[in-house]
Amino acid sequence: MRTIFFFCIVNLLTHLHAGIPLVKNGETVAFLGDSITEQGVESPSGYVRLVGSGLAANGIQIKIIAAGIGGDKSNQMGARLEKDVLGKKPDWMTLSCGVNDVWKGAKGVSLEDYQTNIISILDRCQKAGVKVMILTATQISPRLDSPANIQLASYNDFLRKTAKDRGLPLADVSNKMASEQGARKAAGQTTPLTVDGVHMNHIGNQMMAAEVLQAFGLDHVQLAAALQKWRSLPDAVHLKTVLKLSLPEMEALESHAASQKKSIDAVIVEQLRAANQAETSDH
Repeated sequence: MRTIFFFCIVNLLTHLHAGIPLVKNGETVAFLGDSITEQGVESPSGYVRLVGSGLAANGIQIKIIAAGIGGDKSNQMGARLEKDVLGKKPDWMTLSCGVNDVWKGAKGVSLEDYQTNIISILDRCQKAGVKVMILTATQISPRLDSPANIQLASYNDFLRKTAKDRGLPLADVSNKMASEQGARKAAGQTTPLTVDGVHMNHIGNQMMAAEVLQAFGLDHVQLAAALQKWRSLPDAVHLKTVLKLSLPEMEALESHAASQKKSIDAVIVEQLRAANQAETSDH
């Protein structure tokens, strides 16, 4: 009876706290990471910008500190932590680190040294009073069984355990990426989550942003409001051409390309040629 009562209380408290985000209106969030984070700031469809707009859609305005640098490993992030993050006194910091530690091979960072570097970063943030959210590292190749991804798994296991041991919010973007790929394949959707196997496209960025928002405590209603906001962005998708589309426009283009069994770029080229021929005929 006492056990049942205990779980009832836990369930009640869980529901009472659902939808109360950890990050508050007016707070500053630093996003420390590599090129995935750097690109996440540069584009309106980048995951960092989407986190900001997703929170804003729920009445939470944050100030973003961009602290992503392409190619960075854990030792380099640690070396610039004071300058790029702590010296700016944010309320929060998200930590996205691990891809380059593995991807760079012999010039990367061993698991043991990576663990030491991450613990140092977390300890310094704690001492400075900066709250931290940990992101697991996303894939290095679409193949989950690639040697690099297999090696990266142990780095991510360490991040999950560290977040649990320290009571830190965790955005498990690695697991989410794998499950999303499986779901999309089962649904016959061929568009990948990255532009090159590593760096996110518009779908991958939404996936990452949603995981961060969920780790910040947003419930399904608040996540739906964030998605609605993202779908209203007029330039959320940047193709290889100069064409900029909204998310619904991109989805329509993807559907049309799939029905024609052609790539998106091929469809765009065909439409541009058709428009050019029509213009030429008019003259």
